[in-house]
Amino acid sequence: MSSITIDGHRIDVLFTESQIAARIKGLAEEIALTKPRRLLVVPVLKGSFIFAADLIRAMHHAGLSPEVDFMILASYRAATTSSGKVDVLRDIEAVVQDRDVLLVDDILESGRTLAYAKNLLAERGAASVKSAVLLYKPGHLVASIRADFCAFDCPDLFVVGYGMDMAHQFRELPFVGNVVK
Repeated sequence: MSSITIDGHRIDVLFTESQIAARIKGLAEEIALTKPRRLLVVPVLKGSFIFAADLIRAMHHAGLSPEVDFMILASYRAATTSSGKVDVLRDIEAVVQDRDVLLVDDILESGRTLAYAKNLLAERGAASVKSAVLLYKPGHLVASIRADFCAFDCPDLFVVGYGMDMAHQFRELPFVGNVVK
């Protein structure tokens, strides 16, 4: 396992840039095989923005042409553990009625945020609401939800990089790593 040090924090690399790129290509192909109709991709910001951008580009190469809108939900804020309450900080503008919707999130951990978003869009009349996550961390799951598409199972570590942060740091890293205390 390789490590780097940034601002005095040692970060151990868990998933490399090339591993992530290969897996995202595979996810896009898996999604295309479901033949979604009038696909709306909804990245849950902020942590998913890099994963979502790469996945949407890979979806193009897999023959899909989705519409994209964004949602900002918060349960962590500046903390490293979920508050247990989900707040909508920015809602989508697109109409979801009778459309296939794909929620894109960085990590499925407690499941609260993804379950909340999935229920919200289903209540608005989406034909289907599926989810794609970069990481699945099953040890803390409290909501009854599974990701339809998942890039990697993740060990029970606090992760950063590839859009995910620690108090707004480390989002720019091209890999997923664990900050070693």
